[in-house]
Amino acid sequence: MANIETVQKVIPFKESKLSKKEQIASMFDQIAFRYDFLNHFMSLGIDRIWRRIALNKLKSLAPKTMLDVATGTGDFAILAEKRLRPEKITGIDISEGMLQIGRQKVEKLGLSDKITLQSGDSETISFPDATFDAITVAFGVRNFENLEKGLSEMRRVLKPGGKVVILEFSNPTVFPVKQLYNFYFRYITPLIGKYVAKSEAAYSYLPDSVKAFPQGKAMVSILNGIGYQSVTCKTLTFGICSVYCATR
Repeated sequence: MANIETVQKVIPFKESKLSKKEQIASMFDQIAFRYDFLNHFMSLGIDRIWRRIALNKLKSLAPKTMLDVATGTGDFAILAEKRLRPEKITGIDISEGMLQIGRQKVEKLGLSDKITLQSGDSETISFPDATFDAITVAFGVRNFENLEKGLSEMRRVLKPGGKVVILEFSNPTVFPVKQLYNFYFRYITPLIGKYVAKSEAAYSYLPDSVKAFPQGKAMVSILNGIGYQSVTCKTLTFGICSVYCATR
């Protein structure tokens, strides 16, 4: 079973002396120019459906202020603005390369007054306690250098009664989806990364990080241990992806 120590040891550049956090920032800076295209291409567009399902978990809450952690190029924040219409969304990420692309998208859509994308670390979130009604993370928590610290910081800046929604890859267990998924992730994904994003390491790290990440009951247990309430996990598309919801 995956554990937190294993997650922290999975890094993109195995020969590098940089910390995991520094490697992650560097990796996303390198692939930022192809990130959105590859997300949609490699998932056959299903990632868009996953995001909508995740955001539906917040509809009843009708949040006014939202934080999107590991926002990347801002796709999740932009979709949240469209579907939930909060007053303000703040997105944070450690990759300035990703943020630059995200800011261009936000400006082009005329959403600069609603969405702010800024440099920020999940483990030291620069906002006071109980700031946000809702917090989202899409495909980002497995990249945290310290998973528990990042999740604890998210809880700290969440208002009492507020919700966190985490969307993350998981490992399917049903035959033959498991076998096809593992083959695609292990052999095809790195080749696509090598030739399209010019980074085989980044797309070899992807399956390694998913495999190592605590999933299902293990992730629910971690969230409960940190102090979150009403923690749930819903698997999507035969277990390829999971949505975790929790309340402060």
